[in-house]
Amino acid sequence: MILALAGGVGGAKLAHGLARVLDPSDLIVAVNTADDFRHLGLHISPDLDSVMYKLAGLNDTERGWGQRDESWQFMETLTRLGGEDWFNLGDRDLAIHTVRTQRLQSGESLTEATAGLYRSLGIDHVIAPMSDDPVSTVIETDDGLLPFQHWFVRLRCEPPVRGVQFEGAVSARPSPPIAAALARDDLEAIVLCPSNPFVSIDPIAAVPAIGKALAERKVPMVAVSPIIGGAAVKGPAADMMAQRGLPVSPVGIARYYGERIDGLVIDDVDSSLLADVEREGVKAFVSATLMKTDEDEARLAEETLAFARTLSR
Repeated sequence: MILALAGGVGGAKLAHGLARVLDPSDLIVAVNTADDFRHLGLHISPDLDSVMYKLAGLNDTERGWGQRDESWQFMETLTRLGGEDWFNLGDRDLAIHTVRTQRLQSGESLTEATAGLYRSLGIDHVIAPMSDDPVSTVIETDDGLLPFQHWFVRLRCEPPVRGVQFEGAVSARPSPPIAAALARDDLEAIVLCPSNPFVSIDPIAAVPAIGKALAERKVPMVAVSPIIGGAAVKGPAADMMAQRGLPVSPVGIARYYGERIDGLVIDDVDSSLLADVEREGVKAFVSATLMKTDEDEARLAEETLAFARTLSR
């Protein structure tokens, strides 16, 4: 059984690749929910939605987020009425948020609400929120503390990041599927998808029982670098690395994760850095990590799993 930790578009792509090569009983995708927030009275779960849409084949490949064939009548009317329109909600997307909110208000946990949604979308693999308890990413800037979505979407990541906090993490518990996965005797490996380490992977590990289980794991944990050729494929990871004084390369990813991982998959264009990565104490494997097609995703998933199986704890 494989446990994958994911958040964002890159995480969703590799999660989809893993779902293509692993049976539903052999994969659990643990998704960051510290990006979740309330907006217009609705519970929005951006990372859960990105993974669900990708695995259901509904994702918009041009925008990189949301559903394809989306319409925007709600947003157009909201803007006309002077509503809070800085966070785009497509009409199809809006239905997901509405049903999720209704399920939560009826007493379901986020795990239960998510399961109801992804099953309705025809997904057989388990997609689990990192926790049913609320955790919120807060960005420390020179202008003060900013809720993640206000920094990420409303301000377009412009204020430099001085630090990141995960409010509520200290008292959060793993969701039942993740707690069960971490305790399974047949857990073979843990895969950190090519997600932003600071705001997609770190929030998951900030849940104390998850962080403890990852640190005490008896199976290999392998990450796929979200940095290719000195840049992030999407999102603010590169800027956040530079602001922390880390090399914007797989070397910086290896240095940041350190002994928390056993191996790092890096892209072909960074193959000259393999020895530098391994000098950080992390085994490295070179592959084509830029996922443009479903076939790219499945191939990378297979190669990542094969690499993990060469490692031991």
